[in-house]
Amino acid sequence: MRVTLAPAHTKTRPADDGVARRLLAGDGPHVVLGGDMGPAGLATPIRPSPTTLFGPRGACLAGPAGPLFVCDTGHHRIVVWNEVPDGDTTPADLVIGQKDFACEGRNGKGAPGPATLNVPTGIAAAGGVLAVADAWNHRVLIWHRYPTVSNQPADVVLGQADFTGTSANRGSDAPAADTLFWCYGVAIADGRLLVADTGNRRVLVWDGIPTENGTPADLVLGQRDFTTRDENAGDAPGALGMRWPHGMAMAGGALFVADAGDNRVMAWNAMPSSNGQRCDYVLGQSGFAGLDHNRAHYFPTAATVNMPYGVATLGNRLVVADTANSRLLGFEIGDLAMGSAATRLSGQHGFADKGDNRWGVVTRDSLCWPYNVSAMSDTLTIADSGNNRVLLWKGAP
Repeated sequence: MRVTLAPAHTKTRPADDGVARRLLAGDGPHVVLGGDMGPAGLATPIRPSPTTLFGPRGACLAGPAGPLFVCDTGHHRIVVWNEVPDGDTTPADLVIGQKDFACEGRNGKGAPGPATLNVPTGIAAAGGVLAVADAWNHRVLIWHRYPTVSNQPADVVLGQADFTGTSANRGSDAPAADTLFWCYGVAIADGRLLVADTGNRRVLVWDGIPTENGTPADLVLGQRDFTTRDENAGDAPGALGMRWPHGMAMAGGALFVADAGDNRVMAWNAMPSSNGQRCDYVLGQSGFAGLDHNRAHYFPTAATVNMPYGVATLGNRLVVADTANSRLLGFEIGDLAMGSAATRLSGQHGFADKGDNRWGVVTRDSLCWPYNVSAMSDTLTIADSGNNRVLLWKGAP
């Protein structure tokens, strides 16, 4: 039997393969939430409060004026600002998942229910609907109107039969159209609900916002059917399977899925209409068979990624949270094709640079493992997880 070894990851720093134009305004975000640092930029002990965040992995603005929703993942809660914060460390107005702002713990250290959380990661809001990926409860919670009081209970749960269930795939070894396993991402687009069912290596799509508990999905991507959960659909990396899907976004009818485990972003030119439909091209790799981070090199380029977890559309640009390279990449949507290179950059000085906070202490315009990005009007909301903060940052012209 012939064994093919993966290429070694080289550490020869390449010359920058393009001018890194600014993706976001060069003077840094206009608002920083959380991220309380001590002397010399070192992190201080984080206690839950209306102004602190611990490893936030999801954040989104529901509209240009707000509200702002944040998955404060490490504190197992959602924090809400009723209006867009206009200054650093603005205190949140509402909390969901804990009895008050000073408390923390999985499911509020009690039984699961319609207002408890266990590692919330993904969040999306549109048209009055709020959806939260409650990852370690293996469920998605949906509010049909934005919460206006703390611990307002969700209206619908997906992945479980009711609000008390928390088992992966409802306790079965195999998934189904109505089960979830480590659902890390969620999106609302064109009236559809999309869920990155990460532990089942698939993306589920509901054609409308569900109104009943446990509603089964209408479409599955990443697997050929609803009852399998194989990595890369049980085959070598290709245009069908996924390894660790996380973020999702749509633009002009096209669908983008950040497949962090295969170090790529999958793209469909139009919304898929059949189960297991193959994507049309990928970003981050030169072809469908590639899976190495930074294409088997230590340093990145404008066309490579390392565990991209987030994706969003900001105007006519696709923004990718290139998480393990601690940077944000901007691609011109009209020019996208197989393996396209980014033209815009934030978080690093050049495309060949990497490193948490540019291998230094945190600064206003540096990044450390950005897990999620979302866009509203001209503002990008960034869950800068490694720095325990959320950034509101205007896009560059």
